[in-house]
Amino acid sequence: MNNNVRLGIAVLALAGFGALIYNNYKTPEQVAASVTGDEPAGRAIVQITVPELTGQAAIGKRAFEAKCATCHGENAVGQVGVAPPLIHQIYRPGHHGDMAFLMAARNGVRSHHWKFGNMPPVEGITDAEVKSIVAYVRALQQANGIN
Repeated sequence: MNNNVRLGIAVLALAGFGALIYNNYKTPEQVAASVTGDEPAGRAIVQITVPELTGQAAIGKRAFEAKCATCHGENAVGQVGVAPPLIHQIYRPGHHGDMAFLMAARNGVRSHHWKFGNMPPVEGITDAEVKSIVAYVRALQQANGIN
């Protein structure tokens, strides 16, 4: 196979991969546009697959339910009118690393990707709890193609 054919195959493969990512990635604006103004607050924003959880991720699920689910919804799917989904490309490890979750829990976050308003600090949460919550969120993300 000559170099031109190899290059052509590589370009086609890259274009296909790019199309796959583009078609499966919705920006916060696209997510917001898919939510109508008359939908009840609290409805899940995204639908996900929940994997079997073990170890740190299973511990993190319990901590998430106690400290985060009120706003971010069951299994971090977000809630219309309340808070964004954490199972979203915006929160992938390459964009929001694990330390971003710790800083958000400790200090709160000014609204910058979504229009839900600012997130306040999470009262009484420990670094160990955040670490386990991150393991849980990362397990959910991975099960849903977010790496």
